[in-house]
Amino acid sequence: MTAPPLRQAQGGASEPMQRALALAAQGLGRASPGAAVGCVIVKDGRIIGEGYYAGPPGAPHAEVVALRQAGEAARGSTVYVTLEPCSHHGRTPPCVEALVAAAVGLVVFAIIDPDDRVAGRGKAALAAAGIGVEQGDGAAESARLLEGYVKQRRTGLPFVIVKYAASLDGRIAAASGDSRWVSGPETLRWSHDLRTKIDAIMVGVSTVLVDDPLLTARPGGVDAERQPLRVVVDSDGRTPLEAKVLAGPAKTLIATTERSPYSWRDLVFLRHAEVLVLPEGPDGRVSLPALLAELGKRGVQLLLVEGGGVLHGSFFDQRLVDKVHAVIAPMIIGAAPAPAAVSGRGAERMADAVRLRDVTVERLGEDVVVTGYPVWAH
Repeated sequence: MTAPPLRQAQGGASEPMQRALALAAQGLGRASPGAAVGCVIVKDGRIIGEGYYAGPPGAPHAEVVALRQAGEAARGSTVYVTLEPCSHHGRTPPCVEALVAAAVGLVVFAIIDPDDRVAGRGKAALAAAGIGVEQGDGAAESARLLEGYVKQRRTGLPFVIVKYAASLDGRIAAASGDSRWVSGPETLRWSHDLRTKIDAIMVGVSTVLVDDPLLTARPGGVDAERQPLRVVVDSDGRTPLEAKVLAGPAKTLIATTERSPYSWRDLVFLRHAEVLVLPEGPDGRVSLPALLAELGKRGVQLLLVEGGGVLHGSFFDQRLVDKVHAVIAPMIIGAAPAPAAVSGRGAERMADAVRLRDVTVERLGEDVVVTGYPVWAH
């Protein structure tokens, strides 16, 4: 059995799959530690049911929501879903069982679920039950949408996004360290919307000392219901007890080393923050691979690293960056002591420079955001 002929939308996905992808996008952030999945059920050329998963754990999955909407009409229908239906018992019964019970005719899914508990078993179970299965419609779009989920499930590590706002000459602050504001109000709104879609946001202790950021998601100036975990990389224990990152509606994790004073750790704990002591890396600072491994164990899929330049440099030097959001503001700072967006060892030759692939450019008011994926020199 094959899917009915449908027009191909831009990007290659069929119209129903494009709708399923749009639904899945509504669950980004909220679906974690699960996957943001969208589902559309089509019969006789029209949509009879749709749904998406946005958590919390134990909530009905996208397929179940769509099947409930379709009711008895789901028999013999075509189901479009952005991720392979699950086949294991977790907090909810397997979606495969629901699809089989509804006697759907065909399931079209975008990509195989990389979770070890699924990983092709959903596809095989549907086929064994006599339901048609097709894979690949919207694969590129779904893989991009679920880039954090896919990496965390495959490697145990979060997907790392480095984001910064810089002047045209690559500075993220003035010579005094003042960085408010490099970018404009449209970028600020975009940034807070982005924070609602991630699992954790990370800065170095220097950013805490200079800017004293709250590091919360505040779309429209209002605290979001779901807040990302705030992570401060502080090798020596310099985070002030009155820092804003230790207050507010979000949880805080401070990653440090054995060099930090025990007394400081105890006082931070009393501020209801967690102190995580990790080994030192070759540079004498908190081992970033060890920190990423710990965050991955905690289910962090998308990690947003917001600086400053020293922390960015460490991530780039160690090739730990998966994606870049570089906001470029139309200003020149020009001071030699002004901090750069990325420091560290960097490239000795132009051939060693990190280039970006799949680059997109977007206007945010007077600012421009350049987004891409690093290509590492051999």
